[in-house]
Amino acid sequence: MRSVPTTSLDLSDPQVVADPYPFFAEERAAHPVAWHEATGSWLTFDHATTSAVLRDRTFARLWQDKEPAAYLEPFNLLHRNQMMENEPPVHTRMRRSVAGAFNRGHVERLRSRVREIAASLLAEVDPARFDVIGQYAEPLPVLVIAELLGVDSAHVDDLRRWSQAIVRMYEVSTPPEVVDAAVAAADDFAALVRDLVAERRRTPRADLVSDLAATDLSDDEVVAAVVLLLNAGHEASVNVFGNGLVAMLERGLRPGDDVALTVEEMLRFDSALQLFERTATADVRLGEGDAQVVVEQGQKIAVLLGAANRDPAVFADADTMDVGRDPNPHVAFGAGVHFCLGAPLARMELVESLTALFAAHPGLRLVDAPESRGTFVLRGYHHVPTGGS
Repeated sequence: MRSVPTTSLDLSDPQVVADPYPFFAEERAAHPVAWHEATGSWLTFDHATTSAVLRDRTFARLWQDKEPAAYLEPFNLLHRNQMMENEPPVHTRMRRSVAGAFNRGHVERLRSRVREIAASLLAEVDPARFDVIGQYAEPLPVLVIAELLGVDSAHVDDLRRWSQAIVRMYEVSTPPEVVDAAVAAADDFAALVRDLVAERRRTPRADLVSDLAATDLSDDEVVAAVVLLLNAGHEASVNVFGNGLVAMLERGLRPGDDVALTVEEMLRFDSALQLFERTATADVRLGEGDAQVVVEQGQKIAVLLGAANRDPAVFADADTMDVGRDPNPHVAFGAGVHFCLGAPLARMELVESLTALFAAHPGLRLVDAPESRGTFVLRGYHHVPTGGS
């Protein structure tokens, strides 16, 4: 009987968190997918297996309330009722209600507003030294998504703080203080959105919260959708921007002639979302020949998106940042039914914010060591001190 491939990779090890890619390469050379006893799940390391899992409808997002459920109810409520944690037909109904806001026409209409916000933020920084994350990359997407939804900009600092507290719950290890902060943030965030939804039901406006309030979604589902859009719209953009910018500046690179290609390479090279979990709803065979494994019904499998995006079988010189890389079939936004709904908006924001930054500061450089968030699942920076005009 053939033995099951296993891995003892410690996803919370500071060395892995600091730079997971050499560890991923070692694992990928040994096996495309392996059982990880520490998390009680399978892990994927190559592009082919990751893509297959993301597209196979046998693998589903099956939400289970985190325990203790009574204490964690504010957090559980937001996730139980959001589309990312549900499968069709529930997922289809939820996604349809918000999809119209992210079609190409609507994103294009927002482009000029993104440019205005970028210019306004850059006008306020000291060119000799500024935190490109805290003063630019972080507030910009929050302001954009808040405006799209119809949330007052006065709440932007709260939204950033709540979002960061909630998403820390997605990490491999969550100490008590992280749990407490996430519960409090979920409670406060939901209360703000509930009040906003009630107001929009009475007096609709030309914003996404009004549109959602007019659908067949329940109040809990509308609140969960708004929180998801704010969190995802903020976290994805700021972390992709920070990770990609640091990688470029450390290598003396600038955006290529086609900034859209540079953005795709930022998404691939140091992925903001490293891990996305699914559950098998039936036995599934993955891989071929001696590398084939059987994921049994009920078992979890976590696709490692950053590992897939450094697979040398798909990307030439995978560990080299190539700002003009084309083609670039990365999976940073996922694939299949749970492909990121906000991808067109995120791509547009990244192109515009990167273009504006280097137009204003062509001599931009790191003036001090970037400060990592120290997290694995959502990889990014707290602070990136930059300067030079």
